[in-house]
Amino acid sequence: MLLHSTQNINETSNFSDALLNPSAENNALYAPLNLPRLDFKQLRNLSYTEFALKIIEAFDFDLDLEIFKKALKTYENFDDASCPINLKKINENLYINELYHGPTRAFKDMALQPFGVLLEYLKKDNSYLIMCATSGDTGPATLKSFENKKNIKVVCIYPDNGTSKTQALQMIHTKADNLKSIAIKGNFDDAQNALKTLLQDDDFKNILKQEKFNLSAANSVNFGRILFQIIYHYYASVKINQKIDIIIPSGNFGDALGAYYAKKMGANIAKIKIASNSNNILSEFFNTGKYDLRNKTLQKTISPAMDILISSNIERLLFDKFKDERTKNLMQMLKNQKFYELTQEELKLLKEDFEADFCTDEECMQYIRDYQDHLLDPHTCTCFKMLNLNTPTLITSTAQWSKFTPSMYKALFDKECINEKEAMKELAKKFHQPIHKNIISLFEKEDLKIIPCKINDLKQIIIDWIKQ
Repeated sequence: MLLHSTQNINETSNFSDALLNPSAENNALYAPLNLPRLDFKQLRNLSYTEFALKIIEAFDFDLDLEIFKKALKTYENFDDASCPINLKKINENLYINELYHGPTRAFKDMALQPFGVLLEYLKKDNSYLIMCATSGDTGPATLKSFENKKNIKVVCIYPDNGTSKTQALQMIHTKADNLKSIAIKGNFDDAQNALKTLLQDDDFKNILKQEKFNLSAANSVNFGRILFQIIYHYYASVKINQKIDIIIPSGNFGDALGAYYAKKMGANIAKIKIASNSNNILSEFFNTGKYDLRNKTLQKTISPAMDILISSNIERLLFDKFKDERTKNLMQMLKNQKFYELTQEELKLLKEDFEADFCTDEECMQYIRDYQDHLLDPHTCTCFKMLNLNTPTLITSTAQWSKFTPSMYKALFDKECINEKEAMKELAKKFHQPIHKNIISLFEKEDLKIIPCKINDLKQIIIDWIKQ
């Protein structure tokens, strides 16, 4: 199967090349034109790895299945070596899909751990600079995936004071020589725009070539990330064994896109419900058909990984629904006018699969209290705004509570967190929840003062580091 540019159906790439060179011309993305369909009834008794291989095999990509088998072995380092996810039943109609049982305690490990193995194999003897922009979880997961990998360097760009302290500590305390984290003055949208600009910057790429480095990206602009996100949604729907709604806390829309693709491939999914925080660009889009950035200012919330206004993977959804010419037109309008609007017929097509709503910080903190026995993080708790207790529902839990201790502490004890390490221990003791060693150890390291850089200085900072 070939992947196609979302803005030019005739521009194609095989899977291997798209992993190494994830951006199509004009900053477009690569996506499948058609999706394979499987019979979920025949997948019920498979282990997670067996299940994943069936999904991957159905795509008929150009990469040998043995390489995928090796990549999936990274899941053996998760909490449960036999299955990387934990599907928890809350009551007769409510399930939670815990996707944070990997090394960095966030769902990004589900895609980035195997992704790192694939890219290391594909690069052969070449050297690569892998770049990512993060609103909190992609960065730590990418750094962990590629630490100490030969002939691979990683640069992680993140907004200063735009992540939780734990997420920032995960990035700045990476010790491997091939990893670098850079805080920028700006928000996640600024970081993501900077990444996309550098991926298309010929001067930047030529300088890297002079240093014998190729350039790739680990964000969900890379379809290799999306592939692994399809799998866990499909797997969960099969294990629940009844038609379900899925509620997904969404920022950049990659996780929700994975659920949409899974549904089209035969997963027993009814509605995909998109939960946003006060940066409600997605809830506005799915309810009105308008994607309007003109009067929007990014708000900092207690669910920082969702503090995003430009959701890259919406472009892949538009391509799947309306094909390349319409997608290109809409993306150009967004770039030039910071606005586009779907027709009523187009909006109706979206609503066949999606619903959306947003949750304020105050509502989110109340949901943290309401479900305190399960100690759910602020991103997961945005989902409860859309919960219908009469409908079988799967909530996607994207991160472990310990990464957002101050917000959890404020919600549950109604007081400010003074010492994050001690507050984390207090929460763990009260609610009988262990703290993973990879998290608690971050607070035992020396505090490092981070000086954020201007976005205009980013290119030169990276070049200087590569040349060291």
